[in-house]
Amino acid sequence: MREPTFLILTALAEGPRHGYGILQEVETVSKGRVRLLPGTLYTALDRLAAEGLVAHERDERVDGRLRRYYRLTAEGLTALDAEATRLQQLATAARTRLRAAHRPATS
Repeated sequence: MREPTFLILTALAEGPRHGYGILQEVETVSKGRVRLLPGTLYTALDRLAAEGLVAHERDERVDGRLRRYYRLTAEGLTALDAEATRLQQLATAARTRLRAAHRPATS
């Protein structure tokens, strides 16, 4: 799973959000390292919806502008959980090897 996809799914893990809310949450979760453009986000959301990982929740009109809310599906939650587990396992393996690399050599 690509990082933007992981971050979009993560942004939706706590509940439905509209597009701008997803953009803000991705930036927050990534500590400002990832800033998605609206076009990139909506292309990704269309793809994720086609894959069954997210779904359109509802539309809301605010100040004459339409806000479209998205939510994770059960499949999206499962995919996010599997990817988080995979990344954690990789990070654990890397940290184990880093600790071994920094041990002083014995004579």
